[in-house]
Amino acid sequence: MKKAISVLALASIFTAGSAMASGWRIPEQSVDSTAKAGANIASSTRADTAYFNPANMAWMEDTTHVEFDATYIYLSPIEYEDARTSAFDGESEDEHFFLPELFVVSPSLGGARIGLAVVEPYGLSKRWKDPYQRAVAEEFSLAVIEVNPTVSYSFANMVSIAAGPRMLYADATVKSDASGLGMPLSREMEGDTVEWGWNAAVAVKPMEKLNISATYRSNVDLEFEDDAKLNLLGTRVTLDADVSIPAPAVFALSAAYDVLDNLNVELTWDVTFWSEYETLDFNFSPAIPGNPFEPAQNRDWDDTNAFRIGVTYGVTKALDLMVGFAYDENPAPEENIGFELPDSDAWIYSIGAQYKLNEKMDIGIAMLYDYKETREVQVNPTDRIYGEFTDASALLVSVGLNYRF
Repeated sequence: MKKAISVLALASIFTAGSAMASGWRIPEQSVDSTAKAGANIASSTRADTAYFNPANMAWMEDTTHVEFDATYIYLSPIEYEDARTSAFDGESEDEHFFLPELFVVSPSLGGARIGLAVVEPYGLSKRWKDPYQRAVAEEFSLAVIEVNPTVSYSFANMVSIAAGPRMLYADATVKSDASGLGMPLSREMEGDTVEWGWNAAVAVKPMEKLNISATYRSNVDLEFEDDAKLNLLGTRVTLDADVSIPAPAVFALSAAYDVLDNLNVELTWDVTFWSEYETLDFNFSPAIPGNPFEPAQNRDWDDTNAFRIGVTYGVTKALDLMVGFAYDENPAPEENIGFELPDSDAWIYSIGAQYKLNEKMDIGIAMLYDYKETREVQVNPTDRIYGEFTDASALLVSVGLNYRF
């Protein structure tokens, strides 16, 4: 079930999400966004504006802007300590990822600007080797690439609007193996899918120093159908399967103000509409009585808020320093936490710099640390999880090159 796997990974995976944002989002997709902890909407000025706030493209320098970025992500191992017995204790594997990004903004075309962003907004992976965790989450890995062209247009140099389609390509792998617990029960799936959505943005400049912006990225239902290889207590079968999972909508409201000629402060509030994720429901055909992978799993996630602040200080005409801070809620209620998604609230700290080499080229570097709070899950001692998750964190390092011609 080449496509069904993507769904399970997208539905349950959490590495990027639990390490960088709520669920499986990766908000940081450029040097500036990493340096400002995701507060890069109203204050965006470089080519990554094509993704974070395409309405701002209308006010960029009237030339072609191209930006190449690359982000390294390290996810620390997550410790699980069971409150019933140490036999159920475990530690996930650490993870290393490399994400390239591309942004392009055209010169003015009769007042309109065209932008293009190629980013990786969701995904990554979680792996467990300990028998108790491996039984349900030996590997959950996901890579999502988004291609997002946009068009902006401004009115009277005070209001700008933008919109564009989103193409999401997802590729994933899901494995679980209960043989370590003496049970010949396993699943193995790989697959991919392509789905479509849209985004829109508006930016208002009531005065030269103030930018107030709002952006919206639509919900995208990822619908998969293919086959799955299962080992059901020693009986190996390949079944047709289908499942649907939302890639949730995101709304952001942001204001950026030039406190001084060389000091800009952005405040951003964003909402991720995770309440679309109510169940994880695989439908297998033909139906096999007693198939443990068939019953729908309740998720009942909540919409989440993130509060971000980003500061840009122009040290010289060539050098900009940036810092950021954010608090990001997690969407998963305690009763529905799993080893595929031991998510918790996050505190995010970041720093970075952009240096102007000449009139045509900038280089940048940024670093972000994401600390996840300890998550205690003790709802019912007969549940699979009855214990505490600790030590979840992530480190991001982004480098980039901006070119104008």
